[in-house]
Amino acid sequence: MILDGKCPTGPIQQTWDKHRFDLKLVNPANKRKYNVIVVGTGLAGGAAAASLGELGYNVQAFCYQDSPRRAHSIAAQGGINAAKNYPNDGDSIYRLFYDTIKGGDFRAREADVWRLAQVSNNIIDQCVAQGVPFARDYAGYLDNRSFGGAQVSRTFYARGQTGQQLLLGAYSALSRQIKLGTVKMYNRREMLDLVVVDGVARGITVRNLITGEMESYAADAVCLATGGYVNVFYLSTNAMGCSVTAAWKAHKKGAYFANPCYTQIHPTCIPQAGDYQSKLTLMSESLRNDGRCWVPKKKEDCGKHPNEVPEEDRDYYLERKYPSFGNLAPRDIASRAAKEQCDDGRGVGPGGRGVYLDFSTSIKRVGADTIKERYGNLFEMYEKITDEDGYKRPMRMYPAPHYSMGGLWVDYNLMSNIPGLFVLGEANFSVHGANRLGASALMQGLADGYFVIPYTIGGYLATVKPGEVKADHDEFKNSAADVKAEQEKLLSINGNKTVFEFMRELGGLMWENCGMARTKQSLEINLKKIPALREDFWKNVKVTGTGAEFNQQLENAGRTADFFEFAELMCRDAYHRNESCGGHFREEYQDQGEAERDDANFCYVGAWEFKGVGKEPELHKEPLKFDNVHLAVRSYK
Repeated sequence: MILDGKCPTGPIQQTWDKHRFDLKLVNPANKRKYNVIVVGTGLAGGAAAASLGELGYNVQAFCYQDSPRRAHSIAAQGGINAAKNYPNDGDSIYRLFYDTIKGGDFRAREADVWRLAQVSNNIIDQCVAQGVPFARDYAGYLDNRSFGGAQVSRTFYARGQTGQQLLLGAYSALSRQIKLGTVKMYNRREMLDLVVVDGVARGITVRNLITGEMESYAADAVCLATGGYVNVFYLSTNAMGCSVTAAWKAHKKGAYFANPCYTQIHPTCIPQAGDYQSKLTLMSESLRNDGRCWVPKKKEDCGKHPNEVPEEDRDYYLERKYPSFGNLAPRDIASRAAKEQCDDGRGVGPGGRGVYLDFSTSIKRVGADTIKERYGNLFEMYEKITDEDGYKRPMRMYPAPHYSMGGLWVDYNLMSNIPGLFVLGEANFSVHGANRLGASALMQGLADGYFVIPYTIGGYLATVKPGEVKADHDEFKNSAADVKAEQEKLLSINGNKTVFEFMRELGGLMWENCGMARTKQSLEINLKKIPALREDFWKNVKVTGTGAEFNQQLENAGRTADFFEFAELMCRDAYHRNESCGGHFREEYQDQGEAERDDANFCYVGAWEFKGVGKEPELHKEPLKFDNVHLAVRSYK
């Protein structure tokens, strides 16, 4: 099937404005008749729930955490992009649009990316009005810094805590609507199924994580804002609770999963310390504004204290390879470059899995106090974890799984192929192509939640009769029974291996064979080993406790079962895409170490339809057209 993204036509500068005008409206009095479910309360979900509540819809918001404040958006550090051009250094909406298309290696829709760039400026105004404490310069104006893949400074920030401050802004707006009664908040609920009635999304089945009870909720539309899936690698920068479950359950009910092989490896993370570590720690890309990446030129110098390696014996490899962008090369390129140095035997630290991020030059130039003002909390975090002082000794970094560019397929209105199911933020595939530029995740989440979904969901609801399906419908009963049966099956196995043993093994396979680099052979290994490991999981996993209580073993077992099924799809997508682009690096397809795209055969979105566990999924394609940014070899040299 050839998919239609429903992108508006005409001059791209007018597409979003014209599309908004053409959308059908729901008048204010009628909005009160409609119920909308929002799953996830991070930046995309929190902003959407607050905005829809403000408009007058009845919103039911769900999160598995004990508070919306604990959504993983809180962990974002470095900043949020916007095309305001405050530094007067040449930025514009078109340049942000261009940088995003190019940064994604020409694998994103032009119309969606233009809209993102256009509304970016409104996001900053919105957040300032909410009281988000963005950094300001000496004169009191909002400050900016640079991020990878751009030659302008367009990133607004709050030290190394930007995600936290933006989330608190969204949470304050959400709390106001909760107080007013337009939003009803359900904490400690995990979505375990999407309820589809006659082909239309009508609600969800959730598990109350405190009591274990199954609960059913009906609505006129469902919005998923449940984040990404990179915990399929087990160790990642994501919180341990982040999972593919909500998106995967929707996929199994018919929602297409687009570009699952596009995952981002972040180049600046604290290296893994041991086999039983629970997660990895991100160090913001913003550090590379002032930190310089290097490794010793000579292998024999790798064991020395870094301050003992003379300047002439240091290889500032990003500055050498990509002089136009230097240390702020895009994440996929910087990650592969770091791996290249380590594979060459010039990595530092335990196991040779590390490169240096050195601030000595910047400290000499602007002083330690200025560096502390810009990044102080990040240096504190680094020292707590490594017991090393980053001001006096270069930090050690190594790439780690960080972000999902793939996700559920959506059209221009953010609606999946299932009518009534909308997908926001990292959970959809729409704007980042094959590689996300730094500081664009927060931009997308807030754009979708504050400025896109309030319009597009209205266009859908105007065609729907409110309250047509209630939670007592047979499909809700069937859904709850299916979820309960799967949980009882997990509890009944009583095997001899823990959930985390299986997840570590799956994560190892994914990192080794479908991580920073993939090959036809490595993917074939995974496509044989993952089904066998999944079968072993369903025979030998041990889940203690019962379903009628707080039981994190059961929660994790369910998420792991979904990761097994998803991992196979991710490898299959990587296997079919015989090219390298962005974060998808097939070693067979490279030109002098750089990714080699095949635009003649793979310039499309690959969206997969679920056909059953262990069965071949069906591939649907949405061709990508580039009328405003011409396809070109992506170069940062």
